Order: sequence, then structure tokens, then C-alpha cells
Amino acid sequence: MNRGFYTIMAAQFFSSLADNALLVVAIALLIDLHAPAFLIPLLKFVFVLFYVILAPFVGAFADSMPKGRVMFISNTVKIVGCGLLFCAMHQYSALLAYAVIGLGAAAYSPAKYGILTELLPPEKLVVANGWIEGLTVASIVLGTVLGGTLITPAVSQYLLALDLPLADTATEISIFIVAIIYVAAAVFNLFIPNTGIDHRIPKKNPLYLIQEFAHCVKLLWTDKLGQISLAVTTLFWGAGATLQFIVIEWAEVALGFQLNKAAQLQGVVALGIAIGAVMAARTIALKRSLSVIPMGFATGLVVIIMIFVHDLWTAIFLLILIGGMAGFFVVPMNALLQHRGHILMGAGHSIAVQNFNENLSILAMLSLYALLIFFEVPIHVVIVLFGLFMTIIMALVRKWHNANQSKEDSLHLIGTRKLDRRWRH
Repeated sequence: MNRGFYTIMAAQFFSSLADNALLVVAIALLIDLHAPAFLIPLLKFVFVLFYVILAPFVGAFADSMPKGRVMFISNTVKIVGCGLLFCAMHQYSALLAYAVIGLGAAAYSPAKYGILTELLPPEKLVVANGWIEGLTVASIVLGTVLGGTLITPAVSQYLLALDLPLADTATEISIFIVAIIYVAAAVFNLFIPNTGIDHRIPKKNPLYLIQEFAHCVKLLWTDKLGQISLAVTTLFWGAGATLQFIVIEWAEVALGFQLNKAAQLQGVVALGIAIGAVMAARTIALKRSLSVIPMGFATGLVVIIMIFVHDLWTAIFLLILIGGMAGFFVVPMNALLQHRGHILMGAGHSIAVQNFNENLSILAMLSLYALLIFFEVPIHVVIVLFGLFMTIIMALVRKWHNANQSKEDSLHLIGTRKLDRRWRH
């Protein structure tokens, strides 16, 4: 890997670190503002909303200029969002501020992943994704731990004693520190190399971009390899976002943890994902990426075991196992999807299509989870429904893939027979 790849890794680490610390801090802010429980998962809902709304445009934006510059602009938007969150006085203004941070993240993502396909050859994509996902998950671990630490009374009192300007509460000083981390990420963005790719956009008409995006969506969903990898990653990210909030609620009920400790258990899942991602990077080649599909529905079954756990160390082991299984099957799928997308439509556009589908899944699953919380469905029932849903969907995806293979084998056989007849004549 060249120096540019390591600069990308550093920029991604700090940006993701801030994202994940800020989620915990934003949850604490909503609690301070006496928001109802069902609004807490809606933080993630508003964060990913712009991923869906701006999906036809962010791919073109990511491809319109050097991707390091795109990432710098996006991190600047996140810093503005932190400022708005710092000033939030009401639960809905806090949600609005968090949505602005989501706007920056939506523009950041296509550039973050798209630059890999510009910088590296296809045979290095699985390894690169393993490192990026592993480092991202490390930042999730540290970010959730950092967020939980910042809102811990002893730490927040120490930080407030520093008497920083305008920061009068624990959440305000926490937001201020997160904003500094975003600034560090923006500085690294300035040193990401220009890959020399032509960044001219053929057309800038919004209607044309929407039509082009719809065409790109159709291309990926009709491609035999793209549709399977897209289905898997779509489910994974929807389930992963929901699991973040399930773990917080489950930790309170099963282990008696408050938010700061429950947030650290989110980091335990992320640690497992990092382990699984690294194992996948070392053992699964791009051409064998579809062989990990069975790991997907096994993960859903393992999730259900959470309802029987009431001990901390058992919980840590189980959450690492769940994360490891998830990371092992999603990294090859992500690499395959990037490769197919790059071939079919270009890096930025393919990542935008991927984000659109994955974040639609997040919106749908978080909405369903918020509805279950609104009706006060017990968390153990939610966990069982969640695990069964994952298992059933992944089993259907495997059946879909097998059907695709059967069709290809049949077509190949028909073609062989036709050639055989021609040879005889």
C-alpha cells in the first residue's frame, strides 16, 4: 500500500471517531432535554436521511473534483453541525442539528470508498477494505468509549474545570471536543493525493442526474453479482444501525448499565467486526467473496442468544462473536460490490447507489424499532424478532444466489449443446 492509502486511513479514522463519539453525546443531550425514548433511535434516522434524499447527487459530487477535497468540504459541514448541536435548546432542534452532520456524512461516504478504486488495483480491494473496515471499526470502538467517557460525571466535571469558553454543561464540552476531532480529520483530508482521474461531469442538470442515478440503481440490481452483494450489505447496515440501539436498551435491562457503560458495549461489537474484517481480508479472495453468505444467516441465530445472557463477561464474548461473524461476511461482499460498481458505472456513482439502498434499510429498520419502543415491546421480544428477521432474509438471499447460479449453468449447458450440434454438422 502506498502513502496515499495511509493518509486516507488516518482521515477516515478521525472522522469516524468523531461520528461515533458524537452519537453517544447526542443521546445524552436528548436525555438532558427530557426527550421521549422513541426519539433516541430517530437520531440515527435523521443522520442517514440525507444519504437517501441526496443519493442521486452525492455520487456526481464525489466524482466532480479530487476526492480529498470532497472529504474536506464534508468534514467542514460536520463541524458546522456540531456548532448547531452545541446551541440546541430543544429536542427537535437537536435532531435538526444532527441531521446537518448527516448531510456532511452523506457527501463524505462516496469519496471515502470511491477513492480506493481509483488508487488501488482490483486485486487489492479486499485487503484495502479489510484495513479500512478494521480501522473504521477501531474508531467505532474508541469513539463509543470516548463518547461514554466524555459524559461520565467525573470526566465531565474535570473538563468543565478547564473553563473553556461557552461550555457550561457536560454535553456542551463533549460536543466541543468532538468538533476538534473533526478539524483533525479535515487537516488529513488536505494531504490525500490527487489520483489524476478526469473529474469533468458530462451534465449537471438535476433531472438528468436523477435519471442517471435510477439507471445506476437498475444496473446494480440486475447484475447477477451486484444484486447479491448489494442485498447483503443493505441488510447488514440496516441491522447494524438497529443493533446499536438494541445493545443500549438490552444492557440497561439485562446488565443494569447506564448510557456511558452501555455505549462501551457498542464498542465491543465493533471490536468483533474489526476482528472478522481482518480475518476476511487475509483469507477471502475477491473471486470467493460469495462463499461467506451462510455466515450471514448464522449471525441472526447467534443474536437471539442475547436474551439468555445476564453476565458481563458472557455478554462481551457473545457481542465480539456477533461482530466477528458480521465483519467476516460483510467485508468480501463490500469489496465485490465496489468492484462490480466500478466496472458498471464508476466509483462515486456506485458508492452512492450502495449508500442509497443501505440507508433506506437503516431508515426502515430504525423506524420499525422506534415503533416497537413506542408501544413498549419488551427488549427480549425485539431481539428475537431482530435475529429471526436477519436469518430469514439471509436464507432468502442465499436461495436467490443459488437460483442465479442454476440459471447460469443452464444457459452454459444450452450454449454448449448448440456448439456441439454445429460441430457435428
